[in-house]
Amino acid sequence: MKVSPAFVLCASVSVQLALAQIQLRVRPSPSDHLPVPDLHEDPDPALEPGERDLAPRLLRRKLGSSFDPVFSSIGSPTPGNGTDITLEDGTCLAGAIPLEFQQLDFTGLKAAARTERRVRRWLWSYTRCPVLSVWKDLGARFWPRYVKEGQCLTDRSCSLPEGMFCKPVQSVSVTLLRWHCQQGSRALKNCAWIRARYPVISQCGCACLSFTHS
Repeated sequence: MKVSPAFVLCASVSVQLALAQIQLRVRPSPSDHLPVPDLHEDPDPALEPGERDLAPRLLRRKLGSSFDPVFSSIGSPTPGNGTDITLEDGTCLAGAIPLEFQQLDFTGLKAAARTERRVRRWLWSYTRCPVLSVWKDLGARFWPRYVKEGQCLTDRSCSLPEGMFCKPVQSVSVTLLRWHCQQGSRALKNCAWIRARYPVISQCGCACLSFTHS
């Protein structure tokens, strides 16, 4: 039976890609606690900040230089519910191929240099883990009340052979003001704005799934 060149090339690429995956740099161990779960607030309106407590000039002064316009927003970032989903590094791979992919050995592929470049760029695209950014409304008891959370795409494996998935590998802390009421009689409640640090995912990486042992 005559084997077509296309089939030979396809089989060769599959073998070489599996070998190349072993050479890829292993990412750091991910965090299992991000993004932050939704908070369950006491629905009592008496514990909400009043109109005077929400004066923007006063709150900006309290937060000072810690205000981060990149990861937080005073008003709704988009019309409606304030959820705007974007990929931080876009969907196109522009620029030079990273060094870790340039150093992969494809001599066994016996393909033209142009084909090798395409394979390297495809590997780069397949194994990368972009950050999915979502604006989240934290409610009136936070100021700014909108924070840009990062999420990692987990709809498919990011490794060859399959088995690794995109996980959080780096985070940043956004400083917010949190409306806090001391426990006790609600009629005599003592409430004030306090500083709080809210972690958000800033980088995702391809990593093995973590397992918990019972």
